[in-house]
Amino acid sequence: MNSSKPYIIRALHEWISDNNCTPLVLVSSKHQGVQIPTGIAKDGKVVLNISYGATKNLQLIEEGVMFDARFSGVSENIFVPMGSILAIYARENGQGMMFGENDDSPEPPKTDKKDKPKILTDNKKPTNIKKTNKKSFLKVVK
Repeated sequence: MNSSKPYIIRALHEWISDNNCTPLVLVSSKHQGVQIPTGIAKDGKVVLNISYGATKNLQLIEEGVMFDARFSGVSENIFVPMGSILAIYARENGQGMMFGENDDSPEPPKTDKKDKPKILTDNKKPTNIKKTNKKSFLKVVK
């Protein structure tokens, strides 16, 4: 499956903006592919305002967040990969979500062969299903 992070970031950006708050992202500037002006990061991190008023051509895409913004009066092209985004939150009240340092697309869980159900073929009954004598808790409602 694709990473859920881009979808969550888009949803939170919309929610924060709809509530008349300012969406900010905390970005790891040490992450590969981060394109920000030099000198704006402190301790390997930077907070970027991604509100519609502070950005131009804002795009929240699967690969990351890209936009144009002014820093010290100079227009800059900004790109931050999804893996570099550590949090998205509202400036006014701090509501939002933090992500782990390694929150790229999750790997599917590993399963043992013994955990997998047997496939039925030729109307054979599976051999690994345990029968219980419990009564059903479902009732027929008419």
